[in-house]
Amino acid sequence: MGKRIIQQARGKGSSTYRVRKKAFMIRPGYLTKMKAGEEWEVINLVHSPGHSAPIAKFKKVGGNEVFFNFAAKGLCVGQKIVIDRHEVGDIALLGDLKNSTEIFNVECRPKDGGKLVRSGGSAGIILAKKGNDIVVQLPSKKIRHFNSGCRATIGKVAGHGRVDKPFLKAGKKYYMMKSKSKLWPRTSAVAMNAIDHPFGSGRGKRIKSKIVKRNSPPGRKVGLLRPKRTGRKKK
Repeated sequence: MGKRIIQQARGKGSSTYRVRKKAFMIRPGYLTKMKAGEEWEVINLVHSPGHSAPIAKFKKVGGNEVFFNFAAKGLCVGQKIVIDRHEVGDIALLGDLKNSTEIFNVECRPKDGGKLVRSGGSAGIILAKKGNDIVVQLPSKKIRHFNSGCRATIGKVAGHGRVDKPFLKAGKKYYMMKSKSKLWPRTSAVAMNAIDHPFGSGRGKRIKSKIVKRNSPPGRKVGLLRPKRTGRKKK
C-alpha cells in the first residue's frame, strides 16, 4: 500500500508541516497610530527562531506603548528612532524618501504593518516617483509599485552574511529547517516508487511533461499547476 504524497500530507496539516506557534510568538510590524516626530527607544534585541534577522523591541519615549520591528544594521540597545526622520532605523513614508534610499519591512498597503523585505541582510531600493506611485526594486531584482502612503524602515536588515557559512552537517540543516516548520530533506518525486507518487518508478526519470491537467484528481495534481507559460525560455 502506498503512502500519501507530499501535497496531500501538507494539505492535511499534520505536525510535520504545521507552523510551530512558539517560533512565531513575536510578530514584527508597525503600529496603526504612529505620529510624525514621535521618539521610540530600543530596549532589547530579541532572537526569534522563526525569523532570519534579529528583532528590536521599541518602547515609546514618555509612554508605555511597545512594538517590535526588524533591527536595522548597526542598531543597538538604547538607540532612539524618530518617526518620519530620514536616518538609518527610522520609519517613514515612501513618498517622503529620496530616490536610491535603502528600505526594508515595506507595507503593501498603507497601515498593514509591513509585509515585504524582511529577511536578514536584505534591502529594497527606491528607484523613482510618479505622483502617488513609488517604484521600488526588491531584493529579488523585481520592480514593484507602491502607494506613497506606505511605510518602511530606512536602512538594511541586520543579519547579513547568515548564508555565507556552510552548514557542514545534515543534522544542523535539519533542525534549522524544523524551527521554521519546513520539511527537510525532501525526497525527489522521480526517486519514489510508482505507488507513492505520480512521477515515481524506475523508468522515465526524465519525464516529458510536469504539467498536470486541470481536471486531475487530488492525488494526481502534482508538478506544474496552471503554468503561465510553457516551453524553453529564450534568452
